[in-house]
This record gives sequence, structure tokens and C-alpha cells, in this order.
Amino acid sequence: MGILSGINQKDEPLHYGEIHDLWQFSMKAKGCISAYRAYQYHAGDKDLKKLLGDLIDQAELEVSECDTILNHNGIASSPPLPNRPEAKLEEIPVGARFSDQEIAAMIGADTSMGLVACSMVMGKSTREDIGTLFAKYHTTKAALGLRILRVTKEKGWLIPPPLQLKRPELVEA
Repeated sequence: MGILSGINQKDEPLHYGEIHDLWQFSMKAKGCISAYRAYQYHAGDKDLKKLLGDLIDQAELEVSECDTILNHNGIASSPPLPNRPEAKLEEIPVGARFSDQEIAAMIGADTSMGLVACSMVMGKSTREDIGTLFAKYHTTKAALGLRILRVTKEKGWLIPPPLQLKRPELVEA
């Protein structure tokens, strides 16, 4: 038996990178919960509101699971953010309101950055349960990212980068 090859991964120590990553991921998820709830107040489109609800549910799961691991290992988790007061779309001044297109772009960017973060944690974890947990998050974020892309295309909100419409002809030597 080698080092860190015990049967019960949860009894193995976390290394400092895993501790930092769990703490930071939980803190980011708490920020996403707060921001996405605000976006729900700004959103007018029902499909976008449903997506935001699913993103909030996922972030709440991530907070719960990451904080549980931290607490089990004697590490204090990041503090929770205060709940936002509810607001109605009509009460938000037009100049202060995020548009549905802006919200879709912001959640798409957040989700893609979350994929990168999950991959990074997976790559440096020595505990298999931590790597597996972030692989699960990665898979879920990939599915959510695809849903966001589909909605932005269907609603006409996608602003594509420059497209290569004319391809250069290949010259054989």
C-alpha cells in the first residue's frame, strides 16, 4: 500500500490546494447564488428565469457539498452572503435593469469559467473523492452551458465572434 491509497478517501488528509479550492469554489458559488437571484428579478424571459433557478439550485448543492467536506476536515467555510430583498421587474428602473441578453451572456461566461475551475481542481486533487466531486460539477456545468447556448441562440441573444465565411483555397505544392 502506498501513501494516500487508503480505502476510505474521506479519512485521508486534504492538501492545502484542495482546501483552498474547496473554500474558493464555495465562496464563488455563494456569490453566484446572490447574483443569480438578482438576475431573476431583472429577467423577463421565462426560459431564462428557469435556467437561473437551475443554476441557483446547482450552486446551492456545490456550497452544501464543499462546506460539508471543509467542516468535516476542521476548516471553517466562507461566510454566507445576506439574502437579497425581493424586487419586481417593473420596479427596477429601465436604466438600471439588466437585459435578458446581458444576463444570458453573464451566466454563460460564469458557467464556462466554472468548467475551467472544475478541470483545474480535478487535475491537482490527490483525493479521488475530491476529483470525482469536481468531475460531477464539470459534467453538470457542461450540460447547463449547453442549455444556455441553446436559449441564447433560440432567443436571438447570441453575439457570435467574427465568422470565417470565405475560406482560402488550398494550394498544393
